Amino acid sequence: METMNVAKEKMNGVIANLEKEFANIRAGRANPGVLDKIQADYYGTMTPLNSMAAISVSEARILVITPWDAGALKEVEKAIIASDIGITPSNDGKSIRIVFPQLTEERRKELVKQIAKYGEESKVAVRNARRDAIDKFKTMKKASELTEDDLKDCEKDVQKLTDKSIEKIDVICKDKEKEIMTV
Repeated sequence: METMNVAKEKMNGVIANLEKEFANIRAGRANPGVLDKIQADYYGTMTPLNSMAAISVSEARILVITPWDAGALKEVEKAIIASDIGITPSNDGKSIRIVFPQLTEERRKELVKQIAKYGEESKVAVRNARRDAIDKFKTMKKASELTEDDLKDCEKDVQKLTDKSIEKIDVICKDKEKEIMTV
């Protein structure tokens, strides 16, 4: 049923968005994902860093960014400094190194709170998708497109889908919390 597919797509989208958001949370380890949102001015065009430079993890806590065009090095450095990752890069003339500091206990706790907040926002989005689907089914029932039994079955199916999605969100959040607390 189309309404069910739309609800499933929305819920899967929420989970994918949560995973993408968690990739941007620094866990004291070098993760190229923290640079995904950063863009640098490349000959007058704002360009994502991963499109204009090779980004690699040289050690557990060090990212190395090597622009393919050496003339873009200064712009890449400026973009990283201007971003909200909170780490100052070091430029050696050929590449840029970003050293991720060890996380303090206080910072870990802040990150865990942030993870819980994202998780809760994701659950609310999943519940909104459930509500939208059930409203659509009720509208279909009023228009005599569904019987009472069909409506009940559809509501049960949407609830099962919702429960699975919320379970996935809980697992993703727990895994990220564990990663933060054990680094």
